[in-house]
Amino acid sequence: MQRTAATYLLNWKNKKDRKPLILRGARQTGKTWLLKDFGRSHFKQYHHFDFERDKNQLLPVFEGELNPQLIIRNLSLLLNKKIDIENDLIIFDEIQNIPRALTSLKYFYEELPQLAVCAAGSLLGIILSDESFPVGKVEFHTLRPMSFEEFILNYNNKFLYEAYIQGCKTVNISQAAHLKLTAVLKEFYITGGMPEIVNTYLQNKAENTSIFQIVRKKQNDLLESFKADFSKHSGKVNALHISTVYENIPIQLAQNMDGSVKRFRFKNVIKGKKGYTELSGPISWLQSAELIIKVFISNRAELPLQAFSKESFFKLYINDIGLLGSMLDIPPSEILLGKYGTTKGYFVENFAAMELLNASDSQLYGWNERNSEIEFLMLKGELLIPIEVKSGMRTKAKSLQQFIKKYNPAHALVLSEKSFSPKNQVKKNIPLYFAGKLFEMDF
Repeated sequence: MQRTAATYLLNWKNKKDRKPLILRGARQTGKTWLLKDFGRSHFKQYHHFDFERDKNQLLPVFEGELNPQLIIRNLSLLLNKKIDIENDLIIFDEIQNIPRALTSLKYFYEELPQLAVCAAGSLLGIILSDESFPVGKVEFHTLRPMSFEEFILNYNNKFLYEAYIQGCKTVNISQAAHLKLTAVLKEFYITGGMPEIVNTYLQNKAENTSIFQIVRKKQNDLLESFKADFSKHSGKVNALHISTVYENIPIQLAQNMDGSVKRFRFKNVIKGKKGYTELSGPISWLQSAELIIKVFISNRAELPLQAFSKESFFKLYINDIGLLGSMLDIPPSEILLGKYGTTKGYFVENFAAMELLNASDSQLYGWNERNSEIEFLMLKGELLIPIEVKSGMRTKAKSLQQFIKKYNPAHALVLSEKSFSPKNQVKKNIPLYFAGKLFEMDF
């Protein structure tokens, strides 16, 4: 599977003042596979250490002095193979399982900078570590579910991918390419972006008529594994509460019968708990685990947006569109036909949240002021750009008109199933499948 993060890793490798890299992300986003593929492609050899599977074997290596040279000697003994500190890649997988290994990264940076060290792990496990964290001595990168661009990059249709990239550059696309990309986007709505699931689908879709059932089985299994993680890592926050909040998010999304997704409601989620304070623990846990996307709602479209947002006023989405469909048990055939009810607006909005987060890697915001609301606000350079998300072909946007009237933005975007509207106008339609490319487009 080709991932755009491979370019990031190569740039990291070539930095002069390179720090150890921690690749973080939710379960099954492909962290281990990506690092191994990176090691095969760009190093003499790589050495993979699994701190979950081989914890008992690796723990003694980090119990004593955290001397990088000594650690490498001991790891070489375990491998019965020499580690070349000038030309090899070290991969510390699931590093959060041995907290002192996390601390050791500081000394790798200070005393053995020529050695390329990558670690993979969950942000949650790293946060919960009792050991000293190597602040300023490591670099972070988050690997999220595959974007739609990555989906078509692996779709085995180079002409479609070329049309996609060219459309992004020219802000124009042929009708034939538009129709094909719209159809493929519906496939992505079903599979989502978890690499193993995407790979299973793309490798078998031509021959296996029951491929969507296989996809759903894998998604359901993955959701069950998340629940196991709730119990394993929840600490003081009750695992049952985390699971209840997680399962309630799709329910609240699906209750939006018309217009934009509404802010997350705290009442009746967990019995006996009514307000944000009582649910903030499970919500923060899920966000740290990269399983949900939080979008704050600003009551003014002015910078900094954080100053005009309340801590308890936000929307919540699921981190992967395929998992959302699985959690709501929406038949794949209905998604392909676009006939899963009048509520499908929340579905495309969740997709847009995924794509924008993948592209920006920063906190997302929406806007709500005097009964007008915009799904997302995008900061592009110094420009604050409103983004409305519409399902189907209907693109009338009263709230967007109110926003334009009050704030006079240089650009105002509508994401929908329609193709591009003409350039050189404030309000512009952008096809939904380009949600993740907005930062690259010249409107």
